[in-house]
Amino acid sequence: MALELKDIHELVQLVEKAEVAEFHMEHEGTKITIKKAVGEVAVQPVAPVVQLPPPTAQNSTVTTQSPAPTQETKEVEDAGLHKIESPMVGTFYRSPSPDADPYVQEGNTVSVDSVVCIVEAMKLMNEIEAEVNGTIEKILVKNGELVEFGQPLFLVRTT
Repeated sequence: MALELKDIHELVQLVEKAEVAEFHMEHEGTKITIKKAVGEVAVQPVAPVVQLPPPTAQNSTVTTQSPAPTQETKEVEDAGLHKIESPMVGTFYRSPSPDADPYVQEGNTVSVDSVVCIVEAMKLMNEIEAEVNGTIEKILVKNGELVEFGQPLFLVRTT
């Protein structure tokens, strides 16, 4: 019998309440590791990938690693450009639907609350806002590409 999403969700809740720091489980080829720090729960499905809904506790998070700084990142800092970074792991989309125009193009002016893209995570479409006023200098990610937490998506020359 395969694990269902509700079973995994119950495991996360049990670990969240229990006095354990880490929980490992393997069931019919599915490996699950749940690690908990003080006030946090991190869920790491190993194989096959099982998508989980976000934990119910307000202070729980799913942890990921930030990509290593690149030469381009250093050049951006030197140029004084603002990086709009992905707040989560997911799939990057430039437009609200496949047949719609992109939210922004290079050279477009954006304001703090301008939606610049969508990052889909666990079948949820998360609108990403510019967070600054300025001009889109460069789009760093291709439509449909997987992105990591903290990965730069756009470079913005602030005004």
